[in-house]
Amino acid sequence: MSTPQTSTETEPFRDPRLANADLIPLKEQKWGSYNIFAFWMSDVHSVGGYVTAGSLFALGLASWQVLVALIVGIVIVQFFCNLVAKPSQVTGVPYPVMNRAIFGVRGANIPAIIRGVIAIAWYGVQTYLASQSLVIVMLKFWPGLAPLAVDAKGFLGLSALGYIAYAILWVAQGFVFWHGMEAIKRFVDWAGPAVYVVMVMLAIYLISQAGWDHISLNLSTGPTLDFGASIPVMLSAIALVVSYFSGPMLNFGDFSRYAKSFKSIKKGNFLGLPINFLFFSLLTVLTASATVPVFGKLITDPIETVSKIDVPFATILGGLTFVTATVGINIVANFISPAFDFSHVNPQKISWRMGGMIAAVGSVLLTPWNWYSNPTAIQWSLGILGALIGPLFGILIAGYYVVSKQKVWVDEMYTMSTTGRYWFVKGFNPNAVWATVIAGVPSILSSIVPTLLGQGQWISDYSWFIGCGLGFAAFALLERARPRIDVTGVADSDGTKH
Repeated sequence: MSTPQTSTETEPFRDPRLANADLIPLKEQKWGSYNIFAFWMSDVHSVGGYVTAGSLFALGLASWQVLVALIVGIVIVQFFCNLVAKPSQVTGVPYPVMNRAIFGVRGANIPAIIRGVIAIAWYGVQTYLASQSLVIVMLKFWPGLAPLAVDAKGFLGLSALGYIAYAILWVAQGFVFWHGMEAIKRFVDWAGPAVYVVMVMLAIYLISQAGWDHISLNLSTGPTLDFGASIPVMLSAIALVVSYFSGPMLNFGDFSRYAKSFKSIKKGNFLGLPINFLFFSLLTVLTASATVPVFGKLITDPIETVSKIDVPFATILGGLTFVTATVGINIVANFISPAFDFSHVNPQKISWRMGGMIAAVGSVLLTPWNWYSNPTAIQWSLGILGALIGPLFGILIAGYYVVSKQKVWVDEMYTMSTTGRYWFVKGFNPNAVWATVIAGVPSILSSIVPTLLGQGQWISDYSWFIGCGLGFAAFALLERARPRIDVTGVADSDGTKH
């Protein structure tokens, strides 16, 4: 339990119901550009990131069109990440606390809980996918374990070996997380570059085996699209890139708060997103292309690729490195967010570490190995919750930049006084709540209705953009029609700090 804050000349009073040691503004912000760069390396360099990047090269597009889609999509992500980073960097508070200035000191639990639940679901899925990769590596070296990998002998749908691999990764992730943000920073500072070293080695090995003349950068497996038909496919590819990063993009403030300057964030985002993502994608397509002449078929799963290499050391090094990379993205994207989000719900009873452990335990109770294999469950659970990421993002951006004009009264975010600036109506800003509903309903419908009708699936690709645009517009218009956020007076932060 965190120690309640007390009022002194240098430390303002913070209501214990709204504060603990992890939620108050940081006194020191030490992260530089490399730390932000490394964060994005860990976020990109996963099995999921590899497969996603590789899939874009198999949409019937020409290589230059895929390249354009990748660049446009990741530049959009960079732009939005810079926007969402600034509020938390200048105030030093995490994502859920920043929302108090928009949703109210109680209403901020709405975006916190939504983001936290989404993170729990994906935390379980990513851990499961990484554990399956670990199983492949284990069976490669200890084929005698094969009887333990039979699902029929498993409990609740997972084999004994599956449970062992899942437990190993579950404990490993929890160990890194439990040692705090500095340990996580050191882990991601190392994990991202390590994957690059292995990917470069893997690409060189496979290309040397295949011969450069047999490498094709066009991985399209279907008929080549003409220019007119390729435009909507390119737009869908761009939307796919943005949607892939929508989760960590929403709560990027949980990380940007540690940065020593907004300038360092922008530099780190530039290196970590367009530069890093483009290089990673090119490495991915080179490696995937080489699998065709070397193994006789296209392989877009890096774990499967390294498992087919006859050099044992290369297999175990590559396999464990990609597993480590997936652990990295899981920690930064799906562990830290619920840690802050659940701590925010009850700061004095739920610490940051306990919030993370709630997410970890919840991920097991969801039995993600059953849930992930059920498309209907994914559509109705993550389809609905994920469609709310866009509205929450749009509302936060509109609230900070348009309505509040980058003015934030930090101390007011820690008071339950009914006269407080962010008390609004019983702790909730009705405009923010209504904007979530107005934007959320169409966004959710755009995600699930096409699946139910069996047509118009392309609309689902743009659910994030639909929700974000509607959330931004709805909140800005509601605040103009009936203002709730008071921007008069001298703010603690006016967006110009650092």
